[in-house]
Amino acid sequence: MTDHGEIEPASEGEGSIDLLAAALRRDAADLEVYTQVLTGALADALPADAVVVERKRSMGDRVAGRPGRIERVEVSMEDQRLILSVAQGRPAGEVCRVVRGVVLSRRPVPLDEWARELAAAVTARARSDARARAALEKLILGD
Repeated sequence: MTDHGEIEPASEGEGSIDLLAAALRRDAADLEVYTQVLTGALADALPADAVVVERKRSMGDRVAGRPGRIERVEVSMEDQRLILSVAQGRPAGEVCRVVRGVVLSRRPVPLDEWARELAAAVTARARSDARARAALEKLILGD
């Protein structure tokens, strides 16, 4: 990051994933926006059962017909389950190892590591799935 609060371009090896992680760290107050974008991009690209979103709806949300705030996003990929939850305005990342639907281990991780794990999992999936590749490009390039 520069002295003016701008994100410096990443080197070729680091790629845009580090930019995403830096943006997530920089302004945790915008976590709701990030989770909305992330959820939309992943839900569009991955099979319906791969992304589970849990929301909390207030009475005002119900009356206004709004979907509510995202409290938890769970992305299931082959042998991994990536969970991003928001409790009291604070994000918490968790990486779970899964074998035949059974969670063998859970590991709390910082948000930037969670974003890297997610990007790596989607990248691995993108090698064999064109729709996931398009979601990864949308997520990283923001287009």
